[in-house]
Amino acid sequence: MASALTPNASHSVSVLVRMPSNTAAMLHVVQAIATTGANLTEMELLQRTNQWIDRRLIVEAASEEQAAAVVEAIAAVPDLELLDSEDRTFALHRGGKISVEPKLPLTSQAQLAMAYTPGVGRVCKAIAANPDRVYELTVKQNMVAIVTDGTAVLGLGNLGPAGALPVMEGKAMLFKAFGDVDAFPICLDTQDTDEIVETMKRIAPVFGGVNLEDIAAPRCFEIEARLKQELDIPVFHDDQHGTAIVTLAALENALKLVKKSLSQVRIVMNGAGAAGLSVASLLREAGATNIIICDSRGILSCDRSDLTPQKQAFAIEAGGSLADALVNADVFIGVSVPGVLTVEMVETMASDRIIFAMANPIPEIQPELIQGRAAVIATGRSDYPNQINNVLAFPGVFRGALDCRAKSLTSSMFLAAARAIAALVPPETLSAEHIVPSAFDSRVAPAVAAAVVEAAQANGLAQTLAVTH
Repeated sequence: MASALTPNASHSVSVLVRMPSNTAAMLHVVQAIATTGANLTEMELLQRTNQWIDRRLIVEAASEEQAAAVVEAIAAVPDLELLDSEDRTFALHRGGKISVEPKLPLTSQAQLAMAYTPGVGRVCKAIAANPDRVYELTVKQNMVAIVTDGTAVLGLGNLGPAGALPVMEGKAMLFKAFGDVDAFPICLDTQDTDEIVETMKRIAPVFGGVNLEDIAAPRCFEIEARLKQELDIPVFHDDQHGTAIVTLAALENALKLVKKSLSQVRIVMNGAGAAGLSVASLLREAGATNIIICDSRGILSCDRSDLTPQKQAFAIEAGGSLADALVNADVFIGVSVPGVLTVEMVETMASDRIIFAMANPIPEIQPELIQGRAAVIATGRSDYPNQINNVLAFPGVFRGALDCRAKSLTSSMFLAAARAIAALVPPETLSAEHIVPSAFDSRVAPAVAAAVVEAAQANGLAQTLAVTH
C-alpha cells in the first residue's frame, strides 16, 4: 500500500531555515527532504546577506510521522539553523476558519438607529404581524444550520461535538464559497435522538434549511425523517444524499464511456451505512435494477437476522461474501473501509468494469493496483482523477432550495441535481479520467440550483419564484 503514503497538503509543514549563502547548502537540504520520501513543493527567499540566506520551505508529507521526520532531517543538515517549523493544517485552523461580519457599515448615528434600536422594533412588529416576512427581513432566507452530534466524523468515528467542530466550520466555508449560502455549525452535546430533534425544532426559526452531518447510522435515518416531518424548512443529510447525487452523476457518465445502461448493469456495493444505503436508493430511483450490497458480514441476504429495516429493503435471496458478489459484476461502489477490494476480485468482474473506491482517505483498493484492469476508476480523494466529492452537490442543492423556498427536498430533486452535474461534462470532454466536473468549476452550483428549482416547481414544493444569487 505504498501509494497510501502519497504526500499531500493535509500533512504539509512550513520550515524556516537559515543556511550558508552557497548552492551546495540548498542541495543538501533537498537531499535531506528526499531521504524522507516527502515532496518539497515551495521555496521562498526571505532575506539574504553575503554569508547566509533565510528561506521558507513548504514540504508535503504523507503522515504526521513523516512530517516530523522531514523537520528532523532538515535540522540535521550541517551548517544549517532551523529557525521555526509549523504544521500548515493546524496553522490554517488556528482561531477557527469562519467569522460573522456585518453586511453594512455602522458609521453614523442614523445607521445605528435603523439597524438597531429604535428602528429595529418596527421590523420586529412587521414580522410578528406577518411571520412570512422573516424570509424577507432577516438572515433566515439564506441561512443553513450544519447540525452534528459528532458520532461519525469523517472516517474517524465518534469524536464528539467539539471534535466535529473543525469539519462543520469547513462545511460552512464550502457553503459560502461554492453556493453563496450562509451556514453555521451547530455541534450538539447529546447523542439522544429525541433531544437532537427537539433542539432543532426550537432553534429552527433562525434557519432556512438544515444540513445534517456526521451522525452515525441508523440514528441518522430517524433524525432526518422526523425533522422532515416536523419542520417547515428543507432538511438534507449530506452523508446520504450528497454522496448519492455525485455518485449517480459519475456513474451515468462512466456508463456512457463503456456503452452500458444503468438498468442492465450488475452493481455491487460495499458499505451499508448512511451513504451506502442512500446511494443504492437513488440508483434504484434512477433505474438500476440489479444492486447487491455487502456490509462487514457479507451480502445483505434475506436469511440474515441482523439486518436493520433500512438494510432489509435491499436484502436479496443469495448470500455470500464480497468476492462472491463481484463475480461478473459491472460496477463496484465502495463507501466502506480501506483494502477490502483486491486485484483478484476485480479480475473476476465483467469486462469494461467500473470501480468507485470512495473510502477516505485510503480507498478500498489503491488505483495504481488496477490501472489497465478497469475502464474507469474513481475515488474520494483529490489527488486522483475523478474525485467523488459532495461539494459538487450540497451548495447548489441548498442554493436552489433557498431561492425558491422549497418546503422539502425530494428524490426527484436529487435526480435532477445528479443529471445537472453529469451534463457539465459533455461528450467531447468525457474520458476515463474526467467523468465529473471539478469542484472548482464555477458552473456547478448554479446548474444544480437551477435543476433543484425546476424540480421543486414541477412537484409543487416551491413557495416563491426563484431569486437569483
